[in-house]
Amino acid sequence: VQLQASGGGLVQPGGSLRLSCAAPGLVLDKYAIGWFRQAPGKEREEVSCISHSGNHAQSADSVQGRFTASRDNAKNTVFLQMNSLKPEDTAVYYCAAGVICVGSVLRGHRDSWGQGTLVTVSS
Repeated sequence: VQLQASGGGLVQPGGSLRLSCAAPGLVLDKYAIGWFRQAPGKEREEVSCISHSGNHAQSADSVQGRFTASRDNAKNTVFLQMNSLKPEDTAVYYCAAGVICVGSVLRGHRDSWGQGTLVTVSS
């Protein structure tokens, strides 16, 4: 089952967006969830990870203090709140399900990517 990210769009620098991650047919509360992004011409990088319970969430240094992962297991949805957006945050954002977060890194996920959502930060 591939996860689907949504909620992207065009936002001005300094603005905010909240992305959502859903997986029809998959109960997400059994999985840690990682948020990844891939900018044009660059490799995919992970930006945040949240544990299956939501008790642990950590973001990468590049977005620390600006991006926060959260989840609502009752709604089977995971979120990425992005604040103080910068042009360099422009990328396609993806979510993935795995076993555990080690810091901000998701372990045990497949290298299979579902639908991403484009975030464009520009004035």
